[in-house]
Amino acid sequence: MQMAKNHKHKGGGEIAGILLRFSLPLILSGVLQQLYNWADAFIVGNVEGELALAAIGATGTVVNFYLMAITGFTLGLAILFAQKHGGGEMGDIPKILSAFSVLLGVVFLLLAAAGIGLASPLLHLLHTTPDTIDLAERYLQIIFAGVPFLAVYNVYSAALRGTGDSRAPFLAILVSSIVNVALDILFVAGLRWGVAGAAVATVLAQAAMTVFLIVYAIKKHPLLRFRTGKGMLHRTALVQGIRLGVPPMIQSSVSAFGGLLLQNFMNGFGTQTVAAITTAYRVDSIILLPIINLGSGISTLVAQSDGAGEKKRARNIFAVGTVLMAAGSLLLTLLVIPTGGYLIAMFGVGQEAVEIGQCFFQRIASFYAVYGLATAVRGYLEGLGDVLYSSIAGIASLVCRILLSYAMEPLYGNMTIAYAEAFSWGILLALYLFRLLWKRAESAKGRCA
Repeated sequence: MQMAKNHKHKGGGEIAGILLRFSLPLILSGVLQQLYNWADAFIVGNVEGELALAAIGATGTVVNFYLMAITGFTLGLAILFAQKHGGGEMGDIPKILSAFSVLLGVVFLLLAAAGIGLASPLLHLLHTTPDTIDLAERYLQIIFAGVPFLAVYNVYSAALRGTGDSRAPFLAILVSSIVNVALDILFVAGLRWGVAGAAVATVLAQAAMTVFLIVYAIKKHPLLRFRTGKGMLHRTALVQGIRLGVPPMIQSSVSAFGGLLLQNFMNGFGTQTVAAITTAYRVDSIILLPIINLGSGISTLVAQSDGAGEKKRARNIFAVGTVLMAAGSLLLTLLVIPTGGYLIAMFGVGQEAVEIGQCFFQRIASFYAVYGLATAVRGYLEGLGDVLYSSIAGIASLVCRILLSYAMEPLYGNMTIAYAEAFSWGILLALYLFRLLWKRAESAKGRCA
């Protein structure tokens, strides 16, 4: 589906429809993917109790470090796939797919093995509470076994999205979610394997998701068939992918490392706060999916238009996407502020944790529009290939968030976690707007020269 070419003369309403149709499967995919965590947390919390729930929550930042490195790199790959597709350079697509399926699969297999061996030291380094650390270690070691599957899955997902097929990742995650929930019920509620059962269910579901997507790609898209042999690690494809993939991977990895520092900060407030805030972030991760995936839709469609040389259409996509983002962000704020506490209570936590979580949502949800606008500008810049600046801005925002967390703790206590994140979104928006205005000024100079 060559969206950049087929729709270059469309108006704002048509562009909005294209953007929503492309982004909706991404949003649904994200919702289903987050159901892994929800299913684990919901079933474990209600069957095993709050201690087991806090143990799973304590592993979140460690697992996130790996996940963000993978998704960060494949964000760059998705932009590259979209540029190649928009520019009609179809022969390069299978070369990129084969090269990075092998490279990322092997790299993250080695990193997963290292993570299994270092699970206990990592959790001790984060000052994981003594009453949860054994359960957390058991869960984390099993979860690491699924990391190589996620690496290969994300490469194929990036290829499909870049070529205009956002439906396939949704179908893969739908299959995986069904498998995950069924196995959670069997292993945790039925066989009473506790947190280990939840971890095994997640890994098996990730494997099913990856196999499904590869088979789908082979059958539906001959262009995405895996290449073997001498040209499998094509040098030019590797160079192009690394150029676009490494900056967002570094930014995502630094963000995840910052998350480890913030987890350590949060652990200092005790088990009740850990259970409340980690559960709130599980809810928040689904709530923000429309924002995140609409941003991905903007990035992909802008990259296709830019690859096809349609600069004006790229700007129109950004303008329409920003309006949609603002409206969606405000709607999410209105929905979440009154319901946040009820959502957290679903996971079986105690009343004190529910109250902490409700306070968290009342503060963070007020800033969703700021995050949404920052995500829209980021999508536009990254779609133009400006991933290096975007990554630097993300790192700068994270550094500010960490510093603000420690600086404001005497004033706001455990609610500093919400305020520091919200203020970091404002910093991120300011940095992206500065870059956008700078690029437009440079473009205007070029036209006048």
